[in-house]
Amino acid sequence: MPLFIQSREVDHINSTKELFDRNPHLQENARAFRSKPLVVVDTKGLLYIQQREFAATTPDDDCVSVIGSDDATTCHLVVLRHTGSGAVCLAHCDGSSTWSEVPLFVRTVTLLSSVCKEGRLELHLVGGFNDESKTSHSLSHNILAAFQKQKEDIHLETCCITEMNDSVINGTHRPVVYGIGVDVKTGEVFPSSFSYKGPAEELRAARTFSGGQMVNIYDSSRRLVKIDPCKWSPNLDIGFWLSQKDDIILKYLSTSPMAEPPHFVQHMKSTIRFLLEHPNSSILFPGGQPQLFQRNDNGDWETAVQP
Repeated sequence: MPLFIQSREVDHINSTKELFDRNPHLQENARAFRSKPLVVVDTKGLLYIQQREFAATTPDDDCVSVIGSDDATTCHLVVLRHTGSGAVCLAHCDGSSTWSEVPLFVRTVTLLSSVCKEGRLELHLVGGFNDESKTSHSLSHNILAAFQKQKEDIHLETCCITEMNDSVINGTHRPVVYGIGVDVKTGEVFPSSFSYKGPAEELRAARTFSGGQMVNIYDSSRRLVKIDPCKWSPNLDIGFWLSQKDDIILKYLSTSPMAEPPHFVQHMKSTIRFLLEHPNSSILFPGGQPQLFQRNDNGDWETAVQP
């Protein structure tokens, strides 16, 4: 119920098309957003979010200046920020459990803003495109509907999703924006790409590939990236994919084979190799403890000693 656009409460949303038709300024804002220059984010101060992950922090965080994520095709990138405290959350959603994920984001930002009496929650949505299977349309609708169900008032500011994030190149539909960053200090959201996707990039990808659900990877109070123990069953059969041609991997392991970034297949192969090399995930978490990473003096993430 309490989703607002330009301070007006939003009625039931039947489709993204209807949403954009009723709110032309959202279309204008989306066009303006996707025309912004792409920012290649430096690794120093970056907290990178992979698929089915989220993280939140506040402007006083001296270890994280940008939270970012990319490689989103049908996936949606969600930024929720409290204007009073500046607390901000970024999530990479693929539709695996939208209705349980959205309350997590709201709760996390609300808790980080508990001492702040002024301000409001603002929402920025980016991702999806006019894919043939309409996966993007379904995810767009579910995310908007889930935010409407929250008891907190949430103000939709950026909505560059599905139809408004679509381009046609050589007859093929693709997203215009694949990735975004959010400036932790200012709250600015911008199109971006990232060369560094760690720490523990392969482990985190393996967790998602093997069915792991949405998880918070950052302890903002201790300034630590935290990868909690995860489990997967040994499955030698997945080695089959390593011998397949790229187009076969794209066809069967992607929701949008024609729109994936160039490194998608290599990413899939490296994730599968990691799973084959680590059939027993418990070995990666000695004593059942999470893997922790802290920022060093050079601005890089390094393994932290367990307290």
